[in-house]
Amino acid sequence: MSKTIDLIQPDRDQDAVAIHLVNEDGFEAWSKTLTGGQRAALAGQKFTGKGYQVGIVPDGDDWFAVGGVANPDELSSWCLAKLAEDLPEGTYRLAPKEGGTADPGPAMHGWLTAQYRFTKYKDDPKATGPRVLLTKQVKAIEPAIAEAEAVMQVMRMVDTPAEDMGPAAIEAECEALVKAHGAKMETIKGDALEQGYPMVHAVGRAAARHHAPRLMHLTWGKEGNPVIAVVGKGVSFDSGGLDVKSAVGMKLMKKDMGGSAHAIALAGLIMDGNLPVRLHLLVPAVENAISGNAFRPGDVLQTRKGLTVEIGNTDAEGRLILGDALTRASEEKPELIIDFATLTGAARIALGPDLPAMMTRRDETAADLIAAGKAHDDEPWRLPLPEAYREYLASDIADMNNAQSNPYAGASVAGLFLDKFVGEGIDWAHFDTFGWRPYAKPGRPKGGAAYGLRASWHMLRARYGPK
Repeated sequence: MSKTIDLIQPDRDQDAVAIHLVNEDGFEAWSKTLTGGQRAALAGQKFTGKGYQVGIVPDGDDWFAVGGVANPDELSSWCLAKLAEDLPEGTYRLAPKEGGTADPGPAMHGWLTAQYRFTKYKDDPKATGPRVLLTKQVKAIEPAIAEAEAVMQVMRMVDTPAEDMGPAAIEAECEALVKAHGAKMETIKGDALEQGYPMVHAVGRAAARHHAPRLMHLTWGKEGNPVIAVVGKGVSFDSGGLDVKSAVGMKLMKKDMGGSAHAIALAGLIMDGNLPVRLHLLVPAVENAISGNAFRPGDVLQTRKGLTVEIGNTDAEGRLILGDALTRASEEKPELIIDFATLTGAARIALGPDLPAMMTRRDETAADLIAAGKAHDDEPWRLPLPEAYREYLASDIADMNNAQSNPYAGASVAGLFLDKFVGEGIDWAHFDTFGWRPYAKPGRPKGGAAYGLRASWHMLRARYGPK
């Protein structure tokens, strides 16, 4: 994959192939500006202006490109993505509109992500050279690249198999943030977790030594700035534990660390954007393995908060490690906690793979996240935290159970479990995200995927950035 930083460059009137954008409604009128041979070339390519269509038009000894979009005057993140995937190596710029210039704006994002390739384990036979896009919006280039790189970091981490993206590799991703931004980090590993983070220890203790559990706590920013915490579920592989998953259910469980990838990427955006906050990033990283010392159904676990949790299902492990991490995050008395987790199948059944389920304590925070998501093509969908369902987590012998015994409202009930570990009065948003795209769309390849990341980043920028 070409370096992302090279794919968007300032337009200094250098040579470039023009890209014209049209839609179905305007195609006929636009095509009348072409020669007969040019119209015939597009007809031969069956180009009609439909979304994501790409055409090549001869122009004397040269050529230009044309792309179909929904609205040429209001570009989305994905309007140029198919062009970036299909056009040959080269340098491009949007053709000027009548009476003015054209710039890619939000479509820079899809131009960048469309050129993502995961080639860690093989050469890409379809690899082509870079497609470079020019823009006069020079100040927008750096933020667009940072945002796309954060999204692609999630994709890369989730795409990487569990053996190479275990707890130690997740720790290394956090260490890279420390080095890049001058942050500080404390990591607690193995049996040392038993005292302060007993649920993290219990879930991860059955893994092989080189996949030992750990809790990373990164801090950055000036004391006195508003405190925010970002927490991510880092289950590098989920066998289900002793309540073992089926082969089909286990097949994609390398992606169960997707929450940690989102949290790490968001922390990177916060630091790269120099947001004036005091950041706490907490990532519990474990492998939910099967061994003689694996935690069992019916066990009662201690927690950092002091509550006791009966284990109704060892496959409901993500909420356990998040519980200890959320407790620790709450001890900093943050204004806001955001957590990400590939937590429940119930959220996928309700919303499918493309919409992340979001739960918040405050309506204002939900509205801000939804608005930011809509504006940046990353819309979450709010699910409730109904008080009436707290009884589903009741236990006869402990303060609570980690799994309900009925099939109802599984995503919300998991959210209610987490809510017990968030400090009283703290603004909190929880994303139950899939972290995976089961089918490709322009700019969004099949595989690891970031959902809710851009919504969270732009909400934080609006709330804490310069006014």
